[in-house]
Amino acid sequence: MEMHFDQHISRQFNEDLESLKTEMLEMGGMVTRQVADAVEALANADSELAEKVLQVEEEIDRCEMELDEHATLIIAKRQPAASDLRMVMSVIRIARDLERVGDEASKVAKMAIALTDEGTAPRGYTEIRHIANAVRKMLNDALDAYTRFDVKSALETLAEDEQVDMDYRSAVREMITYMMEDPRSISRVMNVLWTLRSLERIGDHAKNICEQVVYLVKGADIRHGNEQNMR
Repeated sequence: MEMHFDQHISRQFNEDLESLKTEMLEMGGMVTRQVADAVEALANADSELAEKVLQVEEEIDRCEMELDEHATLIIAKRQPAASDLRMVMSVIRIARDLERVGDEASKVAKMAIALTDEGTAPRGYTEIRHIANAVRKMLNDALDAYTRFDVKSALETLAEDEQVDMDYRSAVREMITYMMEDPRSISRVMNVLWTLRSLERIGDHAKNICEQVVYLVKGADIRHGNEQNMR
């Protein structure tokens, strides 16, 4: 669905809204790269790349604060209503989710460093790679749906979280079984479990972004399981 935010008397208002959206999508690009680098660092036992991921965290935090400030100024100066207000509110909420995705990527990077230091390829990497690919796709698709104001795509992406959750639970069961069979593996497996948990949380945040697409376009709040009615 195509939406337009170009019907305001003030051209500056149009520019403010477009700038806000652009800043959020740029932050989204940074975060998706951070997730990709964290997983690559884990896959290749690349501590140097993992350290770079950790360094980006502060920049992402700064982006969230700047977006909050920009959005607050728009509300104070322009007093937006209807779809304009939803645009501002959705950006605030999505920025919060992106910042938390960045936090989870940093956790994966820390696990990459820990596993590299142990010098042993982690059991469970196949599961990590599978879930990582799924949540990265969800995050990219969620941001793309926001760019295009595409409710159908957002709902399809949102539904993918159910499969991610099932894959996560299956991987956790397998890792716990392995840990019980070989107590010497407890330290390594715990790092794998924390990595899987962070990836699953990234999927949850991508789902939240999809919910904001529906809120922006339709004005409907589908959080807390209300997406079935929208579908």
